[in-house]
Amino acid sequence: MESLDNHFKRVLESFLNYMLVERNFSGNTRDSYNNDLSRYLLFMHRHSRPIEAITTAHINEFITELYSIGLEASSMARNISAIRSFHKFLVIERTLDNNPAESLRQPKQAKYLPNVLTIDETMRLLDAPMTLVPPGKYLLRDKAMLELLYATGVRVSELITIQQQSLYLDAGFIRIFGKGSKERLVPVGSSAIEWVKRYQSGLRVTLVKHNSDDYLFLNARGIKLSRMALFTMIQKYAAMAGIEKHISPHTFRHTFATHLLEGGADLRAVQEMLGHSSIVTTQIYTHIDRSFIKEVHKTFHPRG
Repeated sequence: MESLDNHFKRVLESFLNYMLVERNFSGNTRDSYNNDLSRYLLFMHRHSRPIEAITTAHINEFITELYSIGLEASSMARNISAIRSFHKFLVIERTLDNNPAESLRQPKQAKYLPNVLTIDETMRLLDAPMTLVPPGKYLLRDKAMLELLYATGVRVSELITIQQQSLYLDAGFIRIFGKGSKERLVPVGSSAIEWVKRYQSGLRVTLVKHNSDDYLFLNARGIKLSRMALFTMIQKYAAMAGIEKHISPHTFRHTFATHLLEGGADLRAVQEMLGHSSIVTTQIYTHIDRSFIKEVHKTFHPRG
């Protein structure tokens, strides 16, 4: 059986890990994307096209081949979505300067509401590191990371690249560099501030090495954490907290926005905190908020 060369394999694995952490992929979706993109990259390999040389015309050739083998409409839509996401990732990672899949026509997908934690589930998850017996070696770091994720709603990539010089904890803010190097100031609550300070003055001092740079959250080797390390950590604490939902670090972002709106926050303010360039993106959380209100009505109204 024909297989991918090592370069294609590494790039594909990096993309799948990114989507698992950043986009909350389920195991089944990951397997589907893996199969779809492996076939896509094998096609490009057979035609001697390295990733950097792939053009829109090349991608359309591959899509034509999929049509020729009679792929179902739903499978075609998934393949196109996978290719678009894959090339978008390569631009984000600066492997490519341009996205040759950007102009592909993407079939309309059904809208979905992302998983969101209830307040009770959130508190259990935030407290999970404290329940380890004996206390975990990385308790302070893990607790600080969980608290900061929930307090700010930052993306995974933003959290792991926070530097100490971007912390203005006495003023109650952190500076975040988001997509497209856009900068924003995000408020931080007192609980997250307390745990970040405790981590800084405690565990981080023991982890820091000559190559740690100024990154806030460090692993055992003294370098910044990877996306997968954060994903694995959250999966562990979710299991400890008895949470059965499929969650990832990105779930904190959804939960942050939803809890703010449920509490009466202004949509524009939430947009600013999340770093969304368009308020349309933020409006997904108003749908979640409405579904929450509907559930409350159904549960508590005498005629619900």
